[in-house]
Amino acid sequence: MEEPATGAAQSERIVKTVVLRAPIERVWRALTDHEEFGSWFRARIDQPFEVGRTQTGHITDPGFEHYKWRSTVVAMEAPRLFAFRWPHPRDPHAESYEGEPETLVTFELEEVEGGTRLTITESGFEAVDASRREAAMRENAQGWDVQAERLEAHLAG
Repeated sequence: MEEPATGAAQSERIVKTVVLRAPIERVWRALTDHEEFGSWFRARIDQPFEVGRTQTGHITDPGFEHYKWRSTVVAMEAPRLFAFRWPHPRDPHAESYEGEPETLVTFELEEVEGGTRLTITESGFEAVDASRREAAMRENAQGWDVQAERLEAHLAG
């Protein structure tokens, strides 16, 4: 279930909430083990997730293989909070995404009856050029719907 963005403070963010039928520790591992994350997200990530460390790699999802993976972890508070920054490149074919505007992706986990509530928030779209902002938000909102489904299937498998 997606929570609506309300108020000016939330106008530049995406919020997606799902209840996963898995224990919080299992969901935490699926999010924070870089290889397991890559398996459901469809990315090859070359370095482990660590606070302050930048990960590189590439997307393996058919049709998106030209996208590079670049993230910098800003928070890991097991098993409740995982967050990273990632770029929104003007040109996904660019050799480097250095200097591109970034958004913050936050995964918040909460134990609930029957599983784990996961809230995915992507914020900071005001850093993206105004000419691309609406499309970036729309595309990423759709992307988080797909990724939440993939994570759910991964955990069920």
